[in-house]
Amino acid sequence: MDAKARNCLLQHREALERDIKTSYIMDHMISNGVLTVSEEEKVKNEPTQRQRAAMLIKMILKKDNYSYISFYNALLHEGYKDLAALLHGGIPVVSSSDGKDSVSGITSYVRTVLCEGGVPQRPVVFVTRKKLVNAVQQKLSKLNGEPGWVTIYGMAGCGKSVLAAEAVRDHSFLEDCFPGGVHWVSVGKQDKSGLLMKLQNLCARLDQDESFSQRLPLNIEEAKDRLRILMLRKHPRSLLILDDIWDPWVLKAFDNQCQILLTTRDKSVTDSVMGPKYVVPVESGLGKEKGLEILSLFVNMKKTDLPEQAHSIIQECKGSPLVVSLIGALLRDFPNRWEYYLRQLQNKQFKRIRKSSSYDYEALDEAMSISVEMLREDIKDYYTDLSIFQKDVKVPTKVLCILWDLETEEVEDILQEFVNKSLLFCDRNGKSFLYYLHDLQVDFLTEKNRSQLQDLHKKMVTQFQRHHRLHSLSPDQEDCMYWYNFLAYHMASANMHKELCALMFSLDWIKAKTELVGPAHLIHEFVEYRHILDEKDGTDCENFQEFLSLNGHLLGRQPFPNIVQLGLCELETSEVYRQAKLQAKQEVDNGMLYLEWVNKKNMKNLSRLVVRPHTDAVYHACFSEDGQRIASCGADKTLQVFKAETGEKLLEIKAHDDEVLCCAFSADDRFIATCSVDKKVKIWNSMTGELVRIYDEHSEQVNCCHFTNNSNHLLLATGSNDYFLKLWDLNQEECRNTMFGHTNSVSHCRFSPDDQVLASCSADGTLKLFDIHTSGLLAEIHTGHHSTVQYCDFSPYNHLAVVALSQYCVELWSMDSRLKVADCRGHLSWVHCVMFSTDGSSFLTSSDDQTIRLWETKKVCKNSATVLKQEMDVVFQENEVTVLAVDNIRRLQLINGNTGQIDYLTEAQVSCCCLSPNLQYLAFGGEDGAIQILELLNNRIFQSRNGHKSTVRHIQFTADGKTLISSSDDSAVQIWNWQSEDPFFLQAHQETVKDFRLLKNSRLLSWSFDGTVKVWNIITRRLEKDFVCHHDTVLSCDISSDATKFSSTSADKTAKIWRFELLSPLHELRGHKGCVRCSSFSVDSALLATGDDNGEIRIWNVSNGELLHLCAPISVEEGATTHGGWVTDLCFSPDTKMLVSAGGYLKWWNVVTGESSQTFYTNGTNLKKIHVSPDFKTYVTVDNLGILYILKILE
Repeated sequence: MDAKARNCLLQHREALERDIKTSYIMDHMISNGVLTVSEEEKVKNEPTQRQRAAMLIKMILKKDNYSYISFYNALLHEGYKDLAALLHGGIPVVSSSDGKDSVSGITSYVRTVLCEGGVPQRPVVFVTRKKLVNAVQQKLSKLNGEPGWVTIYGMAGCGKSVLAAEAVRDHSFLEDCFPGGVHWVSVGKQDKSGLLMKLQNLCARLDQDESFSQRLPLNIEEAKDRLRILMLRKHPRSLLILDDIWDPWVLKAFDNQCQILLTTRDKSVTDSVMGPKYVVPVESGLGKEKGLEILSLFVNMKKTDLPEQAHSIIQECKGSPLVVSLIGALLRDFPNRWEYYLRQLQNKQFKRIRKSSSYDYEALDEAMSISVEMLREDIKDYYTDLSIFQKDVKVPTKVLCILWDLETEEVEDILQEFVNKSLLFCDRNGKSFLYYLHDLQVDFLTEKNRSQLQDLHKKMVTQFQRHHRLHSLSPDQEDCMYWYNFLAYHMASANMHKELCALMFSLDWIKAKTELVGPAHLIHEFVEYRHILDEKDGTDCENFQEFLSLNGHLLGRQPFPNIVQLGLCELETSEVYRQAKLQAKQEVDNGMLYLEWVNKKNMKNLSRLVVRPHTDAVYHACFSEDGQRIASCGADKTLQVFKAETGEKLLEIKAHDDEVLCCAFSADDRFIATCSVDKKVKIWNSMTGELVRIYDEHSEQVNCCHFTNNSNHLLLATGSNDYFLKLWDLNQEECRNTMFGHTNSVSHCRFSPDDQVLASCSADGTLKLFDIHTSGLLAEIHTGHHSTVQYCDFSPYNHLAVVALSQYCVELWSMDSRLKVADCRGHLSWVHCVMFSTDGSSFLTSSDDQTIRLWETKKVCKNSATVLKQEMDVVFQENEVTVLAVDNIRRLQLINGNTGQIDYLTEAQVSCCCLSPNLQYLAFGGEDGAIQILELLNNRIFQSRNGHKSTVRHIQFTADGKTLISSSDDSAVQIWNWQSEDPFFLQAHQETVKDFRLLKNSRLLSWSFDGTVKVWNIITRRLEKDFVCHHDTVLSCDISSDATKFSSTSADKTAKIWRFELLSPLHELRGHKGCVRCSSFSVDSALLATGDDNGEIRIWNVSNGELLHLCAPISVEEGATTHGGWVTDLCFSPDTKMLVSAGGYLKWWNVVTGESSQTFYTNGTNLKKIHVSPDFKTYVTVDNLGILYILKILE
């Protein structure tokens, strides 16, 4: 240390020891690298304040010039200006050619310039924000030595002052741009006398030798002149930094041809001054990594060792530098308080986040409230109104126009004031503006105005009701989406019970909202506000929530279903049904078509929630350990995470470059693992979706992944088509163990409950058990190659197993009794995955049908419903509907369609069945080729015949009921006059007969897989016509009502129209891109409708073969069609104005326009046939889940 500096320190030692408090002075010196942490501890160990000061000065006397400068600067910053003045004369001169400081990399020249200019030292804990520092330096360079203004602006605590100081902490930058030095003035909120004092101090600092004047300026104007002369003559090419400017009038005192850098929360402060102006906006928060870096430096830990609460603190305060620094400083003193300070942030207890420091405001709330207090009185109430907006919500200007009853321009002017003062943020969205608050500002306003919140929310709802009617909201309105998302929130927060019930229990609101945002948010609102909604009637809330939960997979996607028709499928006791019926009756009067499901009362929904998060097959889904979330993955290459209760999406990640085959939560729920056909394994942060690790050591697709059950030391196991199992430690970048032994693809793997053993199964037909420590094979079980089990899971809590089988079926089995407990029907395609929740109360299933279903275990276990097979017959007599069907336990059922009464007839192996026209008899065929006739009056087998050699496929009585016709897989048609003579066979087809149809005059039309259609005389038993129709299977035929023509459709993608008297087709109908599976003539024989496997229906003119209408499936979302798959049956109305089609579900079409009139979504799919009453008002079908639908047009 220079002798002059040392002597100055010794001369004033007593005054320093008497007055200084060492704690924060040492913070500054440590940050400058002139004091060590161990030296700080040594000072702190002294018993009294004076002894601590004496020990610090003793240490400084043994150090170099930099220590003296750092001590001097620390005194200035901590408010010891008088003591700093005593040491000013001893400041050592450091030349610009001195070397760099070994600790910070900043030259002694920079230190001296900044020290003399009063520029603050770096904070004790500092992380660089290089991009912003560069931006400030670039703007300052643009001044190019000429007078001008550079403004750094942002909200409270975003780090503006630190950035301003950091921008000039650069040797070459100072030498090139500001060789005259840098002068820092901390301004803050000032009145005129306070500002005069600041100006006097600055003039004194710039004129230390008093060469210009020996007295201080007496007023602001004189000070302004003095400052101008000093800057021009004594300090040319220097930079004046004005920190924390609040008022435009303050800047006028410095408007004297200087180069000025200023920090402010109000970017409009420079409107009052002249000259070039540049602005550097500072975002309100640090990035996550920067925030964690600051915390790690404060608590002296590695970033990777920080507790989970550190991540939550950064997330909660959105990386606010002020909050991170305040909490970091507190944690340095109280290292066990992570949870406490996080809780204070979450509970908005800002006063408890307090620490005395060089920052102007001691507590977080003080830093924010000061900005609000500075607002004009006439706009303060408007800022209070913003208390009701939620975090991360961008509010359109139009919403605030409605709230405040003001014109758009007036509202934008008010909001711009808030934006200028960093109290609000603005995003431009095309022509409109969107405004939002920082999370800390939301928390501050909520806490400050807690007593007013209910009234503020009520005001919002009242204003909405004044300006809008629910039915008038249109998607093209700027504020539309805001109201759909947050109107219920405002009503609930205002405790407006009546209005909230009217809104949430409105089918119109549900229809409009689900079409815009899907059902998940609505389900969330029913859960969130149940305590209010249940006050009216708990069952209403339950009805609507269940309606949304079970129809979510339909409501969430285009084409949007008719919500009234969906509501009519609810039970008649439901409020949803009541509203739908009321609305449907009104719309029927205007020509709308609706259908009543008359036999729905026996229907039970076992699923609790149906979601469709993916656009393709769902290969895997799993619960988080706490049961609150579900992760899923599939063929669309994404990982989805959503709430288990509502289906609300939390994360959507484009996870891999190919199909994602499996996903798994870690035991502590922090991570999700995914594996893919792209051979990679990836680890994701389950809350943020951030990619944590990529492993790519497998050489083939990776089929499965599973974490250990204990979260203390997480391991991940993966199995692949490369025959290997691999173990991964998340703390390591490479595979920990590889397990050999399988001789084919590894399909699944699981850890034992104690994590000591890894089980795996493979396409090689074995299940193997491995020791995870040695990788040694412990046991091997041979399971065989032909299992139909797709997936299974066990619940130790209720001793149940859930099993996914082929044919879309899911079964629940008891491990105690080893008996099947229940069938879980609902999926429309292969089920890839089943999984119990941790407590066994529910389980999920995921499928190729793009849906995930959540089931309640108890509800499923109580259900023992029988279901029907799809082989059935229906007879319509006047207003009566009689259905003959076979159930899953081999019983024939006779069902009265009007009353729902079921008569159980005989038990048999039935492959097809039919009723006689007079309902006296029924006939059924079996898999053994036998046919039996049963008399309904006494329920006895009347006749039995073993005629066919294989399974009977179709059976039908003639109109007089005396003859029974049947066809089977043996390619023959049997004619049996069962009351008088033995049967005979019509044999000419070379392959299986697909079906047959009775014609007039004892003729029979049959068609076959051999591509031919044949006409028989069933009296003479002769083949009369043999049409070679197609090169491939004939899939269907229909006969025109005038009996002159018939149609044929084929797997060769064509349909043909024939005249019975000609062996060549009248018209060949081309254009279908899939197998043409069905056809139907209109009653007047003028039109023919054909349907194919792509869901496409074409309507043709029979006379000339021209295409009239293409009822094309609207292609939506990667191949899904409006008809949900194959078109399997068609039927025209008697007036030819309407057409009904069956396939994935039922659709009614307007024949004149070719447009859809209505869709009825069955619970299952793959409808084989639709039976239609002669008056076209009643429809009967069975879906692949075995559910019977008797539908009647609502009149």
